[in-house]
Amino acid sequence: MSNFLGKRLRVGVSIPSTNTSAQPEMEAMRPVGVTNHIGRMIIDDDSLTHEAGFNRVIENIRSSTPDAIRSLRHCGVGAVIAAVSPDGYWEGHAAHEALHGRLAEAAGGAKIIMSADAILAALKALGGIRRIGLISPYLELGDEPVSRFFTDSGIEVAATHGLGGRTPSNISDVTLENLRDAVLDVDGPNVDAIVQVGTNVPMADFAAAAETWIGKPVLSNNAVLYWHALRSCGVTDPIPGRGLLYENH
Repeated sequence: MSNFLGKRLRVGVSIPSTNTSAQPEMEAMRPVGVTNHIGRMIIDDDSLTHEAGFNRVIENIRSSTPDAIRSLRHCGVGAVIAAVSPDGYWEGHAAHEALHGRLAEAAGGAKIIMSADAILAALKALGGIRRIGLISPYLELGDEPVSRFFTDSGIEVAATHGLGGRTPSNISDVTLENLRDAVLDVDGPNVDAIVQVGTNVPMADFAAAAETWIGKPVLSNNAVLYWHALRSCGVTDPIPGRGLLYENH
């Protein structure tokens, strides 16, 4: 690599046009010598309160993600993060693998980093965790497919809390109190880690802080995606203050 700013690694991040959380959170996680490069998926801010609207959001993501990824190919990225959650979980493992293949083709050789894969890798790195509390950005309509994906992966979902996002952009409209209540709601003696999905939920800083008072891993979607991109490309720096996953794995 000739670009001294990204002399160790350049990371592509493909983000929905409605998402205002993933870009700043991932920028704050960059080690020295790593740069981030953003491609936007153009989607409408449809309602997530009913199945027809949710399906339109997913179809918009499916149709626009490959172009957003192709827009990053000339940056010389080593990995491309697909910074979306629903399409990675919505129709199960077979559909997820098919999608991964299409995105890998669009990436032209760069590694594709998706939420479902990154979270499973993080749970494995943390000792093979099999019991989680799950925080979702959605209403009940979106919670079930996400929970089912983990169950089908051999992960017990002991409790679920939806943050109630009503549109893709509205997902980011949470408070620290909302995040605190969600963590407390899904925590318990039968939970070994808390997992938050949804890349427009600004939870990375809060998750790292929450680990200090519940004494177990709290995995925010954006932090896990970025960790998996770095580790998949050989960047293994521990990053203090970013939680158990970054500090020890």
